[in-house]
Amino acid sequence: MPQRRRVSAPRKRVDLHRVRDELPEPVGTVVADYERHLGLERGLSTHTVRAYVADVVSVLGFLHGFPVVGGARSIDRSMGKGIAALDLTVLRAWLAAQRSAGVSRTTMARRSAAARTFTAWAHRRGHLETDPGARLASPRPHRKLPSVLRQDQAGEVLDASKKGAAELDPVALRDHALLELLYATGIRVSELCGLDVDDVDLDRRVVVVLGKGGKERTVPFGEPALRAVVDWLRRGRPALARPTSPPALLLGARGGRFQPASVRRVVHEALSAISGAPVMGPHGLRHSAATHLLEGGADLRSVQELLGHATLATTQLYTHVTVDRLKAIHDRAHPRSQ
Repeated sequence: MPQRRRVSAPRKRVDLHRVRDELPEPVGTVVADYERHLGLERGLSTHTVRAYVADVVSVLGFLHGFPVVGGARSIDRSMGKGIAALDLTVLRAWLAAQRSAGVSRTTMARRSAAARTFTAWAHRRGHLETDPGARLASPRPHRKLPSVLRQDQAGEVLDASKKGAAELDPVALRDHALLELLYATGIRVSELCGLDVDDVDLDRRVVVVLGKGGKERTVPFGEPALRAVVDWLRRGRPALARPTSPPALLLGARGGRFQPASVRRVVHEALSAISGAPVMGPHGLRHSAATHLLEGGADLRSVQELLGHATLATTQLYTHVTVDRLKAIHDRAHPRSQ
């Protein structure tokens, strides 16, 4: 008689909005102050602020006895002290509850980093006598190598897009311009959608990008991207623009600023038409651009500056992709590889 498979019950999702609402008022005030700090002083994106605040609410909810991780409750150690009771023991118990609930190493590493950022800020503001997060260790996340296009696949994608744009349909012209720009510059999808017409210098072939943390950088692009952008600006954009349209470089069918979700749809559709191409979105084109730059001989520091990475360690991830490709070529081509 075949044995029944045990199916584990899905983890109950915690409503952190409700937890935040039920935190003691002084603690809620601290959370609101921290949220303003992230958005106004550090200039982080709305998505990043939301993620950081959710992790902080999880920590403080755990401190005050809410079942915020896998149903586990902490002992309510605050005893009227509010945030002042947050110490290393609480932080470690919070991480241990996540590990018991099956949270991935990558997620735990991100959440512990968010907790350390918060405790450092809280210490500077005088909410904590010491900074317990400074001694909080977290598991090292497993860094997965990003999927990237081969150079010939990238060429196929852009050639197919160029053929569609040759029909002079405004939407096809826009889609070709955005694909060329994404691959030529390696900018993030949010940076692409944030571009205004004046941010593109056609004579110098550069775009001025507002990146993470409000940092501005200038990124060059090549002749194919220049031709695609010029065609879009002359023949495509005027057909989609409305009297109420913003000065955005890329416009949607109704004349509004083109949104990241729509860019992802365009990229997915373009890649799905190429045989053997990996499933990826706009960030995959960013990975591909970085990898192909390194394969072409660009130095790591230059690629870091082009991509707007805060640290060189992030850029170094692409060197592993390049080394893997070199190994594959060596295995196929060298007479003594086997």
